[in-house]
Amino acid sequence: MSEQRLRANGDRLNGPARIAGVDLARGLAIVGMFAAHLLATADAWRWADPGTWLSIVDGRSSILFASLAGVSIGLVTGGRTPLPPQQLGVARGRLAVRAGALFLLGILLILTGVPVYVILPAYAILFLLALPFTALRARTLLSAAGAIAVIMPFVQPRLNELDLWSGPLGDEISALVGWNYPFTLWIAFVLAGLGIARAGITRLTVQARMLVLGAALAAIGYGLAAVPPPEPGAYWYLVWNAEPHSSGLLEAIGTGGFVIAVLAVCLLLCRLPAVKAIMFPLRATGAMPLTAYTVQLLVWAGVALVTIGDTGDLYGFRMLEPFWPLTIGTIVGCTLWALLVGRGPLEWALDRAARIVPSARG
Repeated sequence: MSEQRLRANGDRLNGPARIAGVDLARGLAIVGMFAAHLLATADAWRWADPGTWLSIVDGRSSILFASLAGVSIGLVTGGRTPLPPQQLGVARGRLAVRAGALFLLGILLILTGVPVYVILPAYAILFLLALPFTALRARTLLSAAGAIAVIMPFVQPRLNELDLWSGPLGDEISALVGWNYPFTLWIAFVLAGLGIARAGITRLTVQARMLVLGAALAAIGYGLAAVPPPEPGAYWYLVWNAEPHSSGLLEAIGTGGFVIAVLAVCLLLCRLPAVKAIMFPLRATGAMPLTAYTVQLLVWAGVALVTIGDTGDLYGFRMLEPFWPLTIGTIVGCTLWALLVGRGPLEWALDRAARIVPSARG
């Protein structure tokens, strides 16, 4: 391996073609999802109780992941200005191919029997739902995201009560559509990310506004969570909820704001060369999130099968204390791969598959 190759691969992650803060946020989301899967956390996150701080990863890491999907969609479809119609059509076609590949990979990961709610099927559906919005400007996208985040929590409890989920194939259908991350509400987080990309995510003023707005929304959502529902009862409890994966109004507002603020902090920190350099391993992990996520689940399945004979035994696997070995191994592995090889293997494969859609020039 030549020094020139190492330098070129390092420059790929440090150069202007990549947004370091976005990679850092993805890296944090990956580690957060590892923690949510592999560590036992408290029932609720409270600032005043350090014993609950670890539970900050529950639900929030996956929503950060979804919001960053929106950012990525926005960047590949033109950034601040949507691509011209012909080029936008090509980009949409390639995103649709990526969605199909993500869905198939998600099904394969579900079949491993690892006891997590695999996010990739939901991710694929969200990609497809976002395609019609890619021609819109930032203000329209952010308005649509806000409207969905406010309206859908009132509808979601009724959707969760549909007979479909309690039928003979209810669990299978739920896994296939990633209903633990319901696309009916989570499209709001994707559109928020898409809107941020359209607003100009690399601009300092945009990043500062993201931090202020995100912090304000988080304070409002989590602050109101201390207020009991106006009319106590099952339906209002579900609507007026900030708990992870509740699809409640206050989760949508609070966690939506939280992830916007986290992304803003990552973007602002990566303006500092020293921080950007120190965070290179996390950024390298964030540059290949699909590889990191998939390898974690495959290693989990393999280790669990060999050591305890059951890939579905969550408690037994957690007793092996796998979080640190898997997390450190993933970060080190991604860093070495980024430096020695370049692009993540699954990211490369997904890109090659998407190129079956010909370019606008034919």
